[in-house]
Amino acid sequence: MMNVMVIGKGGREHALAWRLKQSPRAGTIFCAPGNAGTASDGITNVAIEYTETDKLQRFCLREKIGLVVIGPEDPLAAGLADFLRGKGLKVFGPSKDAARIESSKVFAKELMRHADVPTAEFRVFDHPQPARDYIETRDYPVVVKADGLAAGKGVMVCKTGPEAVSAVRRIMTDAEFGSKAGRNVVVEKRLDGEEVSVLALVSGRTFLPLPACQDHKAVGDGDTGPNTGGMGAYCPAPVATPELMKEWERTVFFPTIHAMKRGRYPFQGVLFGGFILTNQGTRVLEFNCRFGDPETQVLIMRLKTDLLDLLEAVADERLQEFEEKIVWDTRPAVCVVLCSGGYPGKYDNGKPITGIADADRLPDVKVFHAGTKIDERDRLVTDGGRVLGVTALGDTLADAKARAYEAVKLISFTGMHYRSDIADKALKVKPVAAPTEAPKLPAKFRKPGGQDTNSEKPAN
Repeated sequence: MMNVMVIGKGGREHALAWRLKQSPRAGTIFCAPGNAGTASDGITNVAIEYTETDKLQRFCLREKIGLVVIGPEDPLAAGLADFLRGKGLKVFGPSKDAARIESSKVFAKELMRHADVPTAEFRVFDHPQPARDYIETRDYPVVVKADGLAAGKGVMVCKTGPEAVSAVRRIMTDAEFGSKAGRNVVVEKRLDGEEVSVLALVSGRTFLPLPACQDHKAVGDGDTGPNTGGMGAYCPAPVATPELMKEWERTVFFPTIHAMKRGRYPFQGVLFGGFILTNQGTRVLEFNCRFGDPETQVLIMRLKTDLLDLLEAVADERLQEFEEKIVWDTRPAVCVVLCSGGYPGKYDNGKPITGIADADRLPDVKVFHAGTKIDERDRLVTDGGRVLGVTALGDTLADAKARAYEAVKLISFTGMHYRSDIADKALKVKPVAAPTEAPKLPAKFRKPGGQDTNSEKPAN
């Protein structure tokens, strides 16, 4: 039996802790700090923030924690995985150096350029005036990205030059996402096409892609309004054909992971690739260094393999034991995120929530808590912008969508809003064929026992 600590308090962490608790080997599952949903599922919440590193380390040692699973990007970017490993704890999650693939858009874009990973044309700026001058010379729309972490809101897709100039001002001059995040900006050519999220477990020389998902970033139906941390997701994404998945292994995951090893910041954990399918082929929009949210909710609903075994194998660099052995429910899953009034702008917390128990009683439905707490009057109330992730399985994608929205209608809180079109793209889209000339994935990288013939040996 193994005690496990999950770091974080969102919907991703609730889903991970919920599935970890179902392992036959699971002892006590702790969540620091957790939320009302983790507590209601028999997970032990611990009132420790990730910044309280010494307190967290002492707790893990005292409770004989066998595995620490770090959920959000902020603690990974701050080096929590390095700190806990240095104290002798087993950790699932990349080092601070490797987490730069998400914590710095500049680092990620330059890594992609170095590794010859297909991405949009871009320029980096450390002052607003040169960025504005560059934008004014472009005859195509651009995307403006804050370099640092911005809770999923630091990417501004601009239709016009004035919009892009305004985005630079918001990021660099107004420091809307913090002075550190806005120190540099990436200005890149805007791409059009279907977006897909593919997460891959990475350990040593082995990586295993998980089924493709599609997130919905914009706050409104039809992808209208500002970007959010994610308004819903579905899995699998039909547009990601088996041929495309193999292509992405060869052209994205293999060169990126191998370049990180050669650079002496090897990746261990889950590497999230955000792709867009353009008329010129697939391009990488971004990388994340952790499980996605709400992608985790739909993946976890479909996963049948023991999650504890899987994450421990990553931490132990034994992931090759699961090569082609991860078992998934054949049914698709849909997650609809319920948000506080005003999100992604200013919103109020403390709104009482009703109907979750009724929704959870529906067959093949699970409501994951993202921003909830129990208040001083013992009421379940909102405590964040994204409040709940209502997730359902169905025999078909249409069935999963219908079941998720059936559950949504049972839940209520003041100001609640959500998208009504989650998964509609998949119900209309036609799969895109993969190029046939892509090179084969070197077997040595997928098979840790293979002979490495590369003259540049990866770091240990």
